[in-house]
Amino acid sequence: MSEKYDASGVPTTGHVWDDDLGDFTNQPPKWWMLGLAASAIWVVVYWIYYPSVPNAAGNSYFKGVGGWSAIKEMEEDKGTVDAVRKKYEDKIKGMTPAAILADSELSEYVKRSGKVLFGDNCAACHGTNGVGTKDKEGLFAPILTDDDWLYGGKIDTIHETVVGGRQGMMTAHKDSLSAQQIDDVAKYVLAMSEEGKEKADTNAAVAAGKKVFEESDCTGCHGPDAKGMQAMGSANLTDKVWRFEGSLDGIKRTITYGVNSGDPMARIAVMPSFKEAGKLSESEIKKLVVYVYKLGGGQPDEAAAPAAAAAAAPAAAPAAK
Repeated sequence: MSEKYDASGVPTTGHVWDDDLGDFTNQPPKWWMLGLAASAIWVVVYWIYYPSVPNAAGNSYFKGVGGWSAIKEMEEDKGTVDAVRKKYEDKIKGMTPAAILADSELSEYVKRSGKVLFGDNCAACHGTNGVGTKDKEGLFAPILTDDDWLYGGKIDTIHETVVGGRQGMMTAHKDSLSAQQIDDVAKYVLAMSEEGKEKADTNAAVAAGKKVFEESDCTGCHGPDAKGMQAMGSANLTDKVWRFEGSLDGIKRTITYGVNSGDPMARIAVMPSFKEAGKLSESEIKKLVVYVYKLGGGQPDEAAAPAAAAAAAPAAAPAAK
């Protein structure tokens, strides 16, 4: 192996293979070397200007001569956004949800800003865009986009729901009804859902269940027409919407163990109070209420005129349906 690579006359590193392949010691082009030097200078400037090296104790760092930080930049950007929102937020503070809903400009603003609030606070239970969520036992949290409401879907009622929360209640009937009676009444309830109450009432196959339904005073909560009572939050048993799993076995479980009855097998239906949680301001709660109403399931009511807006009432979020 020679000092020179004879074929080219260019010095090599001494690594030559097969007498015709070697590592030359040519210098890189000047433009490349200038670029390397500029990059090194840029690194030094960057380190000096921006936050970089932590101290030896690890509890602080060199903050840079430029005074920049990601938090400061975020706060500046947030300030710009808040300045644009201010005129809307100031108006919302002195308005009720109904008045906000009646103001087309504010209502559109809330529709957009409320989506973020809903995603952060409600979507985990009620699903993205209020479509509800399900587990193996049925509907984990109600759908907010239809017109089926346990407690009512008017704007003020939704506000009450979000502010105060809701907790369903149904007595466990395992001690008051026999297994046969529970089976009979479950079949009757299922028949009302599938074919309507009028047909179920004349269906001889579920006549025994109809008798149990009436004699055990199920009408006291679900009403004589079995359509539920919003004042009590009791379900409509004549439609095809089920708060919990709506098969025969699912209905029997609900009747047997109840809802929030204290039994280990009871169904659980609880919505927390967003006011007591203290996580949201009153304005945020009101925006959330209007957003939920505008998802599509809100029930019409006389909306207050924007100019007549009263002081803000306590706020609310997705109502339990």
